[in-house]
Amino acid sequence: MRGRLLRDVLLLIGLAVLFTVPAKAFVAQAFLVPTGSMADTLRPGDRVLVNRLADHLGGVHRGDIVVFSGTGSWGPPPPRAPGLLARWYRDALTAAGLASNGTDYIKRVIGLPGDRVACCDARGLITVNGVPLHEGEYLYPGERPSDQPFHVTVPPGRLWVMGDHRADSDDSRGHRYDPGSGTVPESAVVGRAFLVVWPPAQLGSLPAPAALSRPALLHRQPAPAGRARVAAPSGRR
Repeated sequence: MRGRLLRDVLLLIGLAVLFTVPAKAFVAQAFLVPTGSMADTLRPGDRVLVNRLADHLGGVHRGDIVVFSGTGSWGPPPPRAPGLLARWYRDALTAAGLASNGTDYIKRVIGLPGDRVACCDARGLITVNGVPLHEGEYLYPGERPSDQPFHVTVPPGRLWVMGDHRADSDDSRGHRYDPGSGTVPESAVVGRAFLVVWPPAQLGSLPAPAALSRPALLHRQPAPAGRARVAAPSGRR
């Protein structure tokens, strides 16, 4: 009986690796939401599927929820696991959406390359290319768009990202003194989160909100090469 149980467990592990690793490499990846920075859209412990081909199928758009690596932009690399088996085990858990590697983030794209993103106008709204964003569709209930003023022109090849729970989100606003002045490279994007798969009560798609899909937002000026131009008063991270 014990031998059969062990065989079944090993079979399940083998199947998980067989199907998870190719999916991670080519099509989709499960991701464990580690914090409440995207509440109420996503909550800690939720698991989402990430489309790893998004960058090749039309690219990233404003309003997309993306998973990206912060290594080199938002923090030091994680400590290396002590051995091959430990690293394999960690990578398998991460690929299956059962753990977070500590260096991947999940945020909403607010600004694309060339966008001028600012907080805030006279009504307290964030603006993109001078157009105010009405973010009630996804912003955490009762919360202001931002308690930190900022103004950034997003450089080529980079993104300005923010959490939906602005008062509890370590996002672009809190990394204005890091490389890229808070923006993250498009090349660091793992993929676009498109579906909540766990828990069952949260099952559903993650479409881009209407507030960030308006044609008026498209009128942006090309950003010069180099670092983002940011007015960076002190504020809460």
